[in-house]
Amino acid sequence: MSLNASAQLISDLVSANHILANEGVFDGFGHVSVRHDKNPDRFLIARSMAPSMITEEDIVECDFEGQVHDAQGRKSYLERFIHSAIFKARPDVMSVIHSHSPAIIPFGVTGARLRPICHMSGFLGSTTPVFEIRDAVGESSDMLIRNQSLGESLAKTLGGNAVALLRGHGNVVVGDSVKQAVFRAIYTEGNARLQAQSMLMGEPVYLSEDEARNSAETNAGQIDRPWELWKRKLAHVPR
Repeated sequence: MSLNASAQLISDLVSANHILANEGVFDGFGHVSVRHDKNPDRFLIARSMAPSMITEEDIVECDFEGQVHDAQGRKSYLERFIHSAIFKARPDVMSVIHSHSPAIIPFGVTGARLRPICHMSGFLGSTTPVFEIRDAVGESSDMLIRNQSLGESLAKTLGGNAVALLRGHGNVVVGDSVKQAVFRAIYTEGNARLQAQSMLMGEPVYLSEDEARNSAETNAGQIDRPWELWKRKLAHVPR
């Protein structure tokens, strides 16, 4: 493999794709990337294919303008610009995930805003912003982030947050490692389900800003625990 990245980084990226598919965040769509560990102006992502089918041989390299650099001339996802623009705007981000995580969609198209309802999702903070593509290109788009300009608009909406929703189009999650980004993607989906259920019963009591920040800091030190569980579960998935 000519990516010149560490074998562990590539292995974790492949595992992240499989975990997110196995945990119901990805289906045939969705993508996860990681900043190159030896060239911080590049990132690694899979070629365009279903996440659960990805192997180490399917990983390609991209730059921060969304250009794919692959000796075999393979293409990556149409929406790789989500990743290129966020990596460019956020030097602190080491991994980016875009999914159509089903429980999250309603929070991007209604007045209900996604907020942390349990300690596992404190990383959501007090506000989860929503990207409105119409503000960038009007009503004629296909909803996809298919160029660098749209990626930059999304990155601006994300700001310094861990998660942003895309109206009618899922969400984007970032982390300081691929493990943390996977953790956040899975618990964002879980929080959305719990919040929707709670709203049917009454007005939820959300985490305060201090509770959210403190729980997020505590959980950040525990990420290997669920990661190893999710990887263990993969061993029982037919390939």
